[in-house]
Amino acid sequence: MSPVAHPPSTRATAANPILAQLTSYGALPKPDPDDVRTEALARRAQAGDYDEEVILEQLARNRAFLKPEGLEKLRNAFVVVVGCGGVGSHCAAALARSGVSALRLVDFDQVSLSSLNRHAVATLQDVGSPKVLVLQRRLQAVAPWVRFELRREKFDDRNAGRLLAPSAGGRRPDYIVDAIDNIDTKVQLLQYCHDGGLPVVSAMGAGTKGDPTKIMVGDISASSEDALSRATRRRLKLLGITSGIPVVFSTERTGEGKAELLPLPEEQFQKGKEAVRELGVIQDFRVRILPVLGTMPAVFGYTAANHVILSLTGGHAPPLSEYQRYPAADSVTGYPLDYVSGKGREKLYDQVLGAIQGAEERIVRRRHMGDPDAAKGLKIPLTHSDVAFLLEDIYRGKSAVTGIPTRPTLVRWRLPAEDTMLRIGAGADEQKSARLRLSELVCMTKEEALQHQNEILLGTSTPEDLYDDEVRSRIEARLAEARRWEEYR
Repeated sequence: MSPVAHPPSTRATAANPILAQLTSYGALPKPDPDDVRTEALARRAQAGDYDEEVILEQLARNRAFLKPEGLEKLRNAFVVVVGCGGVGSHCAAALARSGVSALRLVDFDQVSLSSLNRHAVATLQDVGSPKVLVLQRRLQAVAPWVRFELRREKFDDRNAGRLLAPSAGGRRPDYIVDAIDNIDTKVQLLQYCHDGGLPVVSAMGAGTKGDPTKIMVGDISASSEDALSRATRRRLKLLGITSGIPVVFSTERTGEGKAELLPLPEEQFQKGKEAVRELGVIQDFRVRILPVLGTMPAVFGYTAANHVILSLTGGHAPPLSEYQRYPAADSVTGYPLDYVSGKGREKLYDQVLGAIQGAEERIVRRRHMGDPDAAKGLKIPLTHSDVAFLLEDIYRGKSAVTGIPTRPTLVRWRLPAEDTMLRIGAGADEQKSARLRLSELVCMTKEEALQHQNEILLGTSTPEDLYDDEVRSRIEARLAEARRWEEYR
């Protein structure tokens, strides 16, 4: 890869001329002799000029744990790591050290000075070099037989097919690791893998986390207490993906004295969204500095690698989706995986959809009292994913009126002044649907919803008549939150 020009840091130039040199890509005057020897050894190893017994001796501890057949599966695997920063670099290092012999590394970025608190292998002399190249160079010195494919690009939905394509040898990825810390591209990657049947594990946010004992693996529907996880889960639900993606996440709660995302100055927000975007290094990438304890991305990365290794060598987790075909429990030869399962609330979502359907039909019949068949064939524009999004992510599974978590359902907050039914076509070709948005529904217990429906939706009262200021303010805030997310639906 050819060097890319990069403006030197004024502060670094004034304080330290050595650092000033390091802020230009490819700044080293000549290749490091050790790197030259490592590259030559890697070429020989990949050409077959490397004793198999030496490789097995290096992997002896993994072989004892995974058994020979398990290690063989791992050595034949092809894994793609998307994002080679703090999390991805540690994951890739663990995979290479453990026996994976084909790795594709995808990352557009270069090593910076601030990367050194968390990157697995980068050193001062690597500042300014592409992260994918640094990983290859350092890991070849550990496992020269590993075949690396480097993709120095930013992942997005336009190049997904190419970046996640089969290897140079024609092998489809056996596993994909999502170590992206940008919400838009993260969602695009997970949607692509879900729709294409590609096994994937996703690392959620390590930023602001400080307790390694709270990190775990589970279905994305079970993740919590993490802004990146929450945002990813919400966006995926609005795309129809409610479960089936294993994620590495932290259950650590925020609290007084703990690290928080550093806010942008208020004046930047006042300038509008476009002005804020101009602060970013690249379009649509985060512009705020995330407080990161250097140890935490490593724990996330090694946890993701652990999941990949055990899954590929025969480990068995509870079925996460139809597209991830884990072996049957009685055929497991690897280490069993007992992860946090999803919430398994599909039956509840069915019941809520039924309740909304019935409520909408009653509203239509009341409005069209002269037409006994007015509500016949009425459809509602909601899915399981919509219900899951509202119940779990907007209302946190609790009534917005009393906070009670039992028997939750969704009901319209206000009765619209206009007709709630939309008619398209006529006669046998007529389609009837309810005019209903996510931001019009509120979570209540069934008992609360029944009273709300009778007095407000089918009666003459308003929310102002039935609820006090505190309840109304709380509900309006949740409705506004749902409204902001509707653009991703």
